[in-house]
Amino acid sequence: MNIYENIIILNASLADEEIKSAITKIEEFITGHGGEIVKINIWGKKKLAYEIKKQKRGLYVLLVYKTPPSTIKKLEEFYRVFDAVKKHIIIKLSAKQAKDLEKIEAIPEPVEQKGEV
Repeated sequence: MNIYENIIILNASLADEEIKSAITKIEEFITGHGGEIVKINIWGKKKLAYEIKKQKRGLYVLLVYKTPPSTIKKLEEFYRVFDAVKKHIIIKLSAKQAKDLEKIEAIPEPVEQKGEV
């Protein structure tokens, strides 16, 4: 299985429940075709560089996942017919990038300590 990085721009006018539902559908599609989600990062709503389908803002989502190469073609077809997705890009990570990603994922995030005042 290869590791892919996928940036998706969702319709910014969707309600919070519809956004969660759209991301869940994408997750289920990937896992249903033999993939494994490594990381999901929602970047939030941002102004687009240019209008896409008469929209000036979009919700950016970063996905990192492992999946067989045959799934990518099916995923791109799914994005084309899925109304919530306005734009997407899928990048196959090289072996070096994949190792760097694993190192970054292995580093524990700092835990905030609450001190008494």
